[in-house]
Amino acid sequence: MKPFMDQDFLLQTDTAKKLFHEDAEGLPILDFHNHLGPKEIYEDKCFNNLSDVWLGGDHYKWRAMRANGVPEALVTGDGDPYQKFLAWADTVEKSMGNPLYHWTHLELQRYFGITTPLSSATADAIYREANSQLQKPDFSVRNLLRRQKVEVLCTTDDPADSLKWHRKLKEDGFEIKVLPSFRPEKAIGIEKAGFADYLKRLAEAAGTDGSSAGAVGAGGTVGTGGTAGSGELTSVDAIVEALKKRLAFFVSMGCRVSDHSLENEFYLTGSGNSSAGSPERVTRQAADQALAKRLSGATLTEDEAAAYHGYLLREMGKAYASYGMVMQLHIGALRNNSSRMFKAVGPDTGFDSIDDFSYARQLSALLDSMDADNALPRTILYYVNRKDTDMLAAMAGNFQGNEEGIRGKVQLGSAWWFGDHIPGMERQLESLATIGLLSTFVGMLTDSRSFLSFPRHEYFRRILCNVIGRWVENGEYPDQPEVLGGLVKDICYRNAKEYFRF
Repeated sequence: MKPFMDQDFLLQTDTAKKLFHEDAEGLPILDFHNHLGPKEIYEDKCFNNLSDVWLGGDHYKWRAMRANGVPEALVTGDGDPYQKFLAWADTVEKSMGNPLYHWTHLELQRYFGITTPLSSATADAIYREANSQLQKPDFSVRNLLRRQKVEVLCTTDDPADSLKWHRKLKEDGFEIKVLPSFRPEKAIGIEKAGFADYLKRLAEAAGTDGSSAGAVGAGGTVGTGGTAGSGELTSVDAIVEALKKRLAFFVSMGCRVSDHSLENEFYLTGSGNSSAGSPERVTRQAADQALAKRLSGATLTEDEAAAYHGYLLREMGKAYASYGMVMQLHIGALRNNSSRMFKAVGPDTGFDSIDDFSYARQLSALLDSMDADNALPRTILYYVNRKDTDMLAAMAGNFQGNEEGIRGKVQLGSAWWFGDHIPGMERQLESLATIGLLSTFVGMLTDSRSFLSFPRHEYFRRILCNVIGRWVENGEYPDQPEVLGGLVKDICYRNAKEYFRF
């Protein structure tokens, strides 16, 4: 019997152990997609207790606790922190096979030096020991990041955000780069509640930023049909121009990446057997018609919304390419399934799941619409439904051609969300290796709201080294330590540094 989560955890061969301990273990972390708060980093927040830092915003844990029958007061409610922790400890004990079990214990080990498994019986002692450590300055937010050798982290930010805290961090000289990411989801989500109100906020941000990126055009106009600051963005070109203005500001603040969540029809394709998009169906005119109908208060059809989505995605993708940025496409989440709980606790609280819609032809048409003009940005494709793994790996291969020599210009992203576990990561790695080139992969990210989440990079690195080690010891690849070590370092660190131009 192997020891519980010891130094060789998940490393099943001698080659895997050598690769992890000699090549992967000590590498810095480039976390290019997370949901951490820059304000907390600037203020160097200290947490009151382990419940605060662990349960304060982690919908992965909330979902598991609800499945264990924990009442909402001890999940997202105002229950006593200690009682919340006891409820979490009871849930952890019953979560065999779930990545939450491994993440929890990696975090206890790496941050607090606690190797005792968490359970109802050990919860009190672990809570007291961790809380005593959390009171020390060494456990402030910035020091938690330093402990894991975080070099760069990219937060997720709305285009209308002032980026006040990013600016303060930069002025403060914090050695870890905390960079904004551009997520124009509210401007593209024409079918969602609050869309019209958001356009007013975007117009004001584009017209009153105060930086060189703040005013657009002569007299502050933002394209046809809208004026910056007036609250009137009544044409798609006005919206695109306002977004581009904010994008320029984000780039000036170090932004290297955008993020889009594609959850429904996002690009109209041609009829019949052709996989190519019909350009005449994704036009300014079609998008403007959809916008006018939506602003009049009418409900859009799926095709009308897709015409708008596609136009904005295409135009913004070209803008990202002009800045040498990376476009991330997270595809296939089914949001806010429980209307009752959405009303009670809001979005992003653990009531999202996996959709099963088919989108290969739409994605092909979207990527081709940019590639046809040689304006396709570096792009990462993430799936939440594992049925899409091979399809996206093959799709990425269609659009790799470029004269800039970019390795892996279009990427199959790391196993995301409901795939963020041992078999999910193994499947992603194997699919990429068999259909594309594993050697160009940019590796792992946390996608997390927790400042204790960075051992997830270690989790990925162990799984990666174990997969490669198995191939080598099966005789499927030669045992060439320098080549193998270089491959591991590339995937865990160097590829991302080059790809994102950090």
